[in-house]
Amino acid sequence: MSGAGALLPERYPTGDFFVCDLFGARPKDDLASMEHPIFSLGTRPDRKVLEYAHNGTEITITPSVKGRATIHDKDILIFCVSQLVAALNAGRAVSRTLQLKAHDLLVATNRETSGDAYRRLREAFERLAGTRITTNITTGPADDPTETTSGFGLIEAWEIVRKTRGGRMISVSVTLSDWLYRAVLDRSVLTLSRDYFRLRRPLERRIYELARKHCGRQPAWRVSVDTLLKKSGSGSPRRVFRAMLREIIAAGHLPDYTLEEEPGDIIRVTPRAAVVEGADAPRLSAAAHDEARALAPGRDVHALEAEWKAWWAGNGRAVLRSPDRAFLGWLRKRIG
Repeated sequence: MSGAGALLPERYPTGDFFVCDLFGARPKDDLASMEHPIFSLGTRPDRKVLEYAHNGTEITITPSVKGRATIHDKDILIFCVSQLVAALNAGRAVSRTLQLKAHDLLVATNRETSGDAYRRLREAFERLAGTRITTNITTGPADDPTETTSGFGLIEAWEIVRKTRGGRMISVSVTLSDWLYRAVLDRSVLTLSRDYFRLRRPLERRIYELARKHCGRQPAWRVSVDTLLKKSGSGSPRRVFRAMLREIIAAGHLPDYTLEEEPGDIIRVTPRAAVVEGADAPRLSAAAHDEARALAPGRDVHALEAEWKAWWAGNGRAVLRSPDRAFLGWLRKRIG
């Protein structure tokens, strides 16, 4: 499939260093970047102040003159948090300030490594640092709660540490907001499919986030089009939004989940297979994915991987000496 609805190419199929422990950041269980529409879905600078309220939580998002941070800018935060979680899992010390290799960030998030890509990366840092969030946070016991209104940025600071002679940044220093850093320390994280970074449309990425956040271990999640429009943060009229949802449903690119329309203007979100998480979950190499594509041409290998992991989890989570061989053996039986 070509055109705007097609998946982006998998630019680095042999790269297998990406950490899969990603985030659904939430302070005090009442604000989450996967729950509320913090990021712009627009392709042009969005300089409008967004005010959003849902279930008692009130959020005001104020962009800088550069515009509100976009859903694609969020890739930087996903990468930062994945590195912090990996360090925590390994027992290493962490801090709010990270030293990152710009090339690794671009490759891990399936971006090009051209000079223009480095320029866009700098612009993303500027939008992330300039976007300010003000929200009411309720703390204390339920019978005597205290509501605190606070403001913070998505990142506190960033700095290009070094450049090559050609002007490309090699490494950057990023200081995350205390809000996001606390969420990492609290392990308020969710695992995203790596194919999230292949989703071309901003709305597809946002719908995937909401599906991942709300579907959980349920057999299905049903949501009205009106509620989905509100939660997505889309500025499109309802009829246009519904048409875009139908395009997403027809394309079927959403990792891990399928969408269906139901009577009453309801969207049903169903997991393709149980989403298996955790440090003990088996990980496959890019070579295994390539062999799976050869064995099952035209099939979604990541959906097959999710199905296999669900089968593995349901059969006792055996320790696998070679996850690649175990998966490919299962696949041969599955398609045989």
